[in-house]
Amino acid sequence: MKPEETIQLAHGGGGRLSRDLIQSEIVSRFGKGPLAGLPDAATLPWHGKKIIFTTDSFVVQPLEFPGGNIGDLAVHGTVNDLAVSGGLPRWLSMGLIIEEGLSLSKLRRILDSVKTAAEVCGVVIATGDTKVVGRGQCDGLFINTSGIGEALDGFDLGPGRVVKGDDVIVSGELGDHGFAVLAARHKINISSTLKSDSAPVHHLVQAVQKFAGGIRFMRDPTRGGLASVLGEIVQNGKTGICLEEPKLPFSTGARALSEILGIDPLHVASEGRIVMICSPEVSREILKKWKTINGGAGARSIGKVTADKGRVTIRTVAGGQRIVDVPRGELLPRIC
Repeated sequence: MKPEETIQLAHGGGGRLSRDLIQSEIVSRFGKGPLAGLPDAATLPWHGKKIIFTTDSFVVQPLEFPGGNIGDLAVHGTVNDLAVSGGLPRWLSMGLIIEEGLSLSKLRRILDSVKTAAEVCGVVIATGDTKVVGRGQCDGLFINTSGIGEALDGFDLGPGRVVKGDDVIVSGELGDHGFAVLAARHKINISSTLKSDSAPVHHLVQAVQKFAGGIRFMRDPTRGGLASVLGEIVQNGKTGICLEEPKLPFSTGARALSEILGIDPLHVASEGRIVMICSPEVSREILKKWKTINGGAGARSIGKVTADKGRVTIRTVAGGQRIVDVPRGELLPRIC
């Protein structure tokens, strides 16, 4: 008898197994309508206007890490999914699943972080739910947040709009969130400066709204990192992407941890960055604008859309070229 197939931890890692699971089990049942194309958030018609709607669950371990905790991460993650979908975040829900034994002092710190992050982002926690489960039934605390925003005028986003010659740009250094969580979980004291990049990006999107006509695609590179985002863009087989290795922005701490552990930083998550594909006519102006804004000082162009259909490649420092593959397994601790 053939053994029954089961879910593996890697199915939640944001790589190839995650994509296969979602396509075969989720999209096959629910993929008609707003879920088609698997956007970070759904765009829904509402009385002649459009609203943006998203939901996310946060199961990060440890609950607190350098640069943030599960509370502000939950706010930033949902706000960012709305923002990179062309929305202005307005309201969030918050569902708490709390494990018996979690200290009240830690819960208070996390809820205070939720409150502060929501105020900074200009969103309202409008509704929520709280459940308590027995010891061993969750890792201290899980949070689910859903978000509603207003669609910003001018944006028409999707991988299908990407064309040869477009620029690939990012709003700052990549991978710091995933590496910071990894270091905290395994008590790796490699760098006192390595902190999560968890932060809101909605102000970066709003700042470049006037260039929306030239913006093809936006994502925040969370699970699976930059490699997964770019793999999503080229999977339709119409275009490819070529990155320039010297232009890739990684912090000293992220590079050091990458080299020590043998983890490709292209596979590592950020929680406060934007990956954008835009026309070359607007990319320089977008980068110029971002560099004047908090959270965008490290913005840069990192590559081009090519005619090499279905492939993401990187031109190395040595002048060679290699393929950038989507991560296949669970490389890191739960980072969101």
